[in-house]
Amino acid sequence: MTRAATKPQSRFVCQSCGEAFLRWEGQCRSCGSWNSLVETVVREPRRSASSGAPPALAAESAPLASVPEPRVPRHPFGIAELDRVLGGGIVVGSIVLLGGEPGIGKSTLLLQAAAGICATGGATVLYATGEESAAQVRLRADRLGLLSGPAGSAIRVAAESEVGRIAELARTDRPTILIVDSIQTSTVDELDGPAGSVGQVRESALRLAELAKSESIAVVLVGHVTKDGSLAGPKTLEHLVDAVLALEGERFAPLRIVRASKNRFGSTEEVGVFEMGATGLAELDDPARAFLSGGANVGAGGAAGERAAPGSVVAPTLEGSRPILVEVQALVAPGPVGTPRRTANGVDPNRVALLIAVLGRRAGIGLASHDVYVNLAGGLSVEEPALDLPIALALASSLRDRPIAAGTVAIGEVGLLGELRPVPGLDRRLREAARLGFTRAIVPGAADRPDRSGPVEGLAVVRVDSLREAVEAALGPAAGRVAAAPARC
Repeated sequence: MTRAATKPQSRFVCQSCGEAFLRWEGQCRSCGSWNSLVETVVREPRRSASSGAPPALAAESAPLASVPEPRVPRHPFGIAELDRVLGGGIVVGSIVLLGGEPGIGKSTLLLQAAAGICATGGATVLYATGEESAAQVRLRADRLGLLSGPAGSAIRVAAESEVGRIAELARTDRPTILIVDSIQTSTVDELDGPAGSVGQVRESALRLAELAKSESIAVVLVGHVTKDGSLAGPKTLEHLVDAVLALEGERFAPLRIVRASKNRFGSTEEVGVFEMGATGLAELDDPARAFLSGGANVGAGGAAGERAAPGSVVAPTLEGSRPILVEVQALVAPGPVGTPRRTANGVDPNRVALLIAVLGRRAGIGLASHDVYVNLAGGLSVEEPALDLPIALALASSLRDRPIAAGTVAIGEVGLLGELRPVPGLDRRLREAARLGFTRAIVPGAADRPDRSGPVEGLAVVRVDSLREAVEAALGPAAGRVAAAPARC
């Protein structure tokens, strides 16, 4: 029997026009697209019924209300923060993609999750690693203290990267969860491309997804990220899986955030907060306080004392249903001749540039000739527009070198006209701030809005309608006009 009869052939298919070629070429000869040919396995077309067979039944539709409610069995990991992000646990037969920077703790989190699900009783895990040896995985488990528990016998390790052999092991062992670390090191024998290529990643993910659906085995894939922080590989990888999780945080900082950008079986609004220690990732008892540094402006009764510093503002953000307070730090310094520097960490730099323009035009805070640096303490990334007002107040505080009164929080969206717009979940944000010892909050006025929050015990709420009013409420009226920057040569 020839090799072609036993092994499926592959073709290089253009991702723009669909034309197939026997060899890779830089440019598609059909449509002219460059670097669009991806190696793909040629699959046999499904045979149609013989002419003597009865015709296929016509498709049927049903009213939405009459469709039976599906049963979605889940396996909780026993890690409350991770189960919270997934919506209660991993769904049987689903496929989950976990991405993150190198060294951020992806393998550590998954090994702890595997031990947690085995501790619930009756569950088993197959850990297929293409990046490490079985001995290296055992060393990590020993460091995390997992060998003495149920995980020592319930977790099976295979140093394997070929997807066909991994699927064969899974069908033999019948694990509850299959962990593949990582999808970029997985290969398919039918393809000649190297591991990590678009064709290999896509075909590996397709076969693992087929395994998950056909054998009712939950599959977790580890994914690498690119320099800009996005998941490496084709975009079809994210479309193929049921949930996409991201493990975020600064590599040399202890705090880690797990958030979902896609979840077919739950919300994408929840986040899990962990702290990296000597024994792995530990859940935080009070995540709302985790991102407040020792210099945060917390009032009496708060955790950080009475210290206040110019350029520091605390903002009650909302991650799903959970309020988390984060410290916004800003530094404004006279810039050299030329284009001033704008650096933002944890926030959208384009949003910072917009706020600088609004501050100069609508609030009399001129920053056009200054270098501006904005940072969120703790390595958290926040995208909601509700962070506009805290960023603007931090910039004004740093420019005037005047600290905001201790015990003050601020939240609100800033418009191009300098107006302040209300934010969702204001009542939950303010109550959490009051619980942590804050005594004063600067929020948008919006007295005519139905979502206006009621009084919060122990918290004085200052409502303002414009950015200029917010700056005066936070820093007091300016002693005089800010001196104009020296003219540039």
